[in-house]
Amino acid sequence: MSTQPVPFPAATILGYPRIGPDRELKRALESYWKDPQQHPATTVLDTLARLRERTATRLSELGLTTDHAVPSEGFAVDHVLDTSLALGAVPARFIADGYEPAAPDTPRGIELITALSRGTDRLEPLEMTKWFDTNYHYYVPEIGPDTPLRANPESLVSRYRTTLGTTGITTRPVLVGPVSLLLLSRPETTDAVASHPLQRLDDVVAEYAAILRALAEAGVEWVQLDEPALAADGWSVERTELVAALESAYTQLSNEQQRPAILVTVGYGDAGEDAQLALAHTNVDALAIDLDRGDVPGKKALEAWGERPVVGGVVGGRTVWRTDLARAVETLDRLRAAARGPVAVGTATPLLHVPHDVARETALDPNVTSWVAFADQKVTEVVGLARGVEHGWDAIRDTLDEDATIRAARAEHPATHKAEIRERTAAVQDADRQRADAEQRRAAQRERLRLPVLPTTTIGSFPQTPQIRKTRADHRAGRITEAEYTDAIRAEIAHTVRVQEELGLDVLVHGEPERNDMVQYFAEGLDGFVTTQHGWVQSYGSRCTRPSILFGDVSRPAPITVDWTSYAASLTERPVKGMLTGPVTILAWSFVRDDAPAAEVADQVALALRDEIADLERAGTPVIQVDEPALRELLPLRAAERPAYLEWSVGAFRLATGGAATDTQIHTHLCYSEFETVLGAIDALDADVTTLEASRSGSGIVTGLAASDFPRDVGPGVWDIHSPRVPTFEELAGRIRHAAHEIGAERVWVNPDCGLKTRGWPETEAALDRLVAATVTVRAELSADDAARTAGAPAGAPANVDPNDATTVSGSVTVAASSTPAADTPAQR
Repeated sequence: MSTQPVPFPAATILGYPRIGPDRELKRALESYWKDPQQHPATTVLDTLARLRERTATRLSELGLTTDHAVPSEGFAVDHVLDTSLALGAVPARFIADGYEPAAPDTPRGIELITALSRGTDRLEPLEMTKWFDTNYHYYVPEIGPDTPLRANPESLVSRYRTTLGTTGITTRPVLVGPVSLLLLSRPETTDAVASHPLQRLDDVVAEYAAILRALAEAGVEWVQLDEPALAADGWSVERTELVAALESAYTQLSNEQQRPAILVTVGYGDAGEDAQLALAHTNVDALAIDLDRGDVPGKKALEAWGERPVVGGVVGGRTVWRTDLARAVETLDRLRAAARGPVAVGTATPLLHVPHDVARETALDPNVTSWVAFADQKVTEVVGLARGVEHGWDAIRDTLDEDATIRAARAEHPATHKAEIRERTAAVQDADRQRADAEQRRAAQRERLRLPVLPTTTIGSFPQTPQIRKTRADHRAGRITEAEYTDAIRAEIAHTVRVQEELGLDVLVHGEPERNDMVQYFAEGLDGFVTTQHGWVQSYGSRCTRPSILFGDVSRPAPITVDWTSYAASLTERPVKGMLTGPVTILAWSFVRDDAPAAEVADQVALALRDEIADLERAGTPVIQVDEPALRELLPLRAAERPAYLEWSVGAFRLATGGAATDTQIHTHLCYSEFETVLGAIDALDADVTTLEASRSGSGIVTGLAASDFPRDVGPGVWDIHSPRVPTFEELAGRIRHAAHEIGAERVWVNPDCGLKTRGWPETEAALDRLVAATVTVRAELSADDAARTAGAPAGAPANVDPNDATTVSGSVTVAASSTPAADTPAQR
């Protein structure tokens, strides 16, 4: 047992961006996935090794020079998946298919990670969902009652030793803690019934203990175990049981005779006094607390903690705004006055949610540049505050004064307060958030659109080819004229519309070739935003986004989407959807100003979108989709804070859509979150059609919708587009039948889980071909059931349907299958 641990550093961070400043890891992974012969798994491992070395060296240069101040990360795809592989937790279906447990930092480990995160021709990937209330997505471990577990610390040891050998820097290995890992997991998909989430706690803790022993043998002196689940409500176990499990787990781990010193971190909010006391009753060596969202622990918890180090996370890890240093000083002073042991300075969360370095943003408005801090600047803030703790605040007086001057200049900048925008927002009435009765709208829209039962559509974007990305880049750089750019985008739209018509989709989209990102595109068309050149952050796997910075009052100087949507509509007789990103998602996927109430900012964005919807309607657009995939994402982790959030977030959506005509069909889309917890809010959005991710989560949302008698039309996604795997005809037909049976065919739409911009054209056409063919088959089965009921025969008998010939008639529209169901792989198509 570590009775005399090595001293903890005075300054540290809980994690750092891992994709590389130029997205080196993204490029290595995608090259390997595209052509593993030309770019084998070893190229990914080489890139990871270089990035770990680069990170350790850079953090040392920025002032984290003390041993153990630098966390040892460098995960290939996801830190949760990495931790589950360190425990040997591989679902049985993958083992049966030849994927044995393997250390992540090995060629076999990269192959395994690829299969788990992307699926194979035969196996669907792990479920993916949001990491707490962020836009990061983690891969959900599958740990059932019988899942074999066996500690595999090889990669953790290798990372530590390699970094020490190449840089001389002593790092701190990082794992998701055992309690959070189990709460974030689900049973294996082969399990007949869900097990208790903490059922395997003793088994899991035993493997963590084995990992700690191996790390100690390798010379590791500090290890970091992250327990963010303590900051959240809503788990399927009572809080008292969760806290008891926490104390049990860390009592066992901290009583190990041979182990490194243990730092337990609780980011993303306040851990709560009950959890702090539980950890105080163990022999854990240090505790990191979130003082950006949370507050200084009470006297009882700190007295129980005694003389052990506390890391005060006063530098926010989720926003790009400069830390309010005066507030940080006051918070640290309160913590130091109450704590009995040393106080270190750290980040509130890992820095994976922010870009690398604002110094690279040479094109950014200099005013905004002075207001923000990316990861490197946040490290500098941590180091400076730690210097103040150690030597007194006068030692950093110049830094504190400079921060106060910058904050005052920001408050006085004219873009941060525009009277006409504030007045329009203040004048909003409840009636502005109301549309006609839902049934009245349904009748008017059915008369206008005349769609078949189980109408098919997509979520919005279509594949963005290298040529399309080059066209946008050439346009930005001035290498092609405006006319040449318009012609190229129109050609891509025409191709996309033609493909959809040939496939037999019912409601079309223009494909969004002009859009770099579903939020950035709108940010570029709205006042109050700036965009970055290098501000990439990881969203999931190799997928990166470049969040815009919302710094001022928001308005729309001109229409943004109308011309492209109208052009697409001119090419077809079928309805074309207008595609907008909703106000909540624009906020969630931007770095939003911290000097104005979120509700007011959301209404400003909503009013800009309301103007866009009005212009789309004037252009004749009959269907308008306002995407809100982040509605669930921003739900506060503590239950007491949720009603206020849901009121303003739902209100902003309804303000954006509240002016739409009765016969304009408003769609919305949500993806990769546990929607069951916010079904009431989804209903309150008052959208006419709601499309949802459903395939990767086992279609559980379908059961939830049916059980709640959700009254609106829904499209539970039947194709997981985040995997390159093309679903089989049978899978798609089964999901469509399930939704039609559970919810009612008259209220079900058929669509993928999300937009298709990350997919290639061959797999897109193959999957959509199957989707349409499967839909036509189920339509014919439903028609056969209806005919059987009319004739008095038993309904539900298997329909003898050839998907090549199946047709159905609804209203005046006859829809036929586009072709034979696509082959099992795009290569066979």
